[in-house]
Amino acid sequence: MTDQWHMLTLIGEDKPGIVAAVTQALFDLGLNLGETSMLRLGGNFTIMMMVTGSHPDGFLEDRLKPVIEAQGMCMHIDPIQARLHQHLVPNIQVTVSGADRAGIVAQVTGALAAAGFNILDLESDVAGTANRPVYIMQIAGVADAPVESIEDALEPLRRDGVDVNVSAIETYIG
Repeated sequence: MTDQWHMLTLIGEDKPGIVAAVTQALFDLGLNLGETSMLRLGGNFTIMMMVTGSHPDGFLEDRLKPVIEAQGMCMHIDPIQARLHQHLVPNIQVTVSGADRAGIVAQVTGALAAAGFNILDLESDVAGTANRPVYIMQIAGVADAPVESIEDALEPLRRDGVDVNVSAIETYIG
């Protein structure tokens, strides 16, 4: 039996000890981690992690279920291709803020996609107050187009009152 990679996705109410319990269970099962993303979103804790090991189908779900249920979380598992060590390095950073409204993420990401911008990381937050919410996005990505072209693609959003900043990311490797 060869090692197979899976994407393990967990969601539940945030509380101390989730990461410790889940990673200890994975270690106890002889599984290894690849890349992970874990963060708190609106009082919930989300985990996406690549895990690998040489176990039969269904093993991961069956063995993790008690730990996940004890943490009050929901679990989803998908087989994946690992593709480790093939990272793209972002060359452009986009920061967006504006009145929170339906469609702002779709408009920004649609304009970026049309300009040939590949999103590598997108983080967003809702700030302000319940009566005056502000949507904030930090987006890092890769584009062959110059910063000015990305700026131009986002100009219609500026005319709608959305604050958009585009800057080159200086990367030093070596």
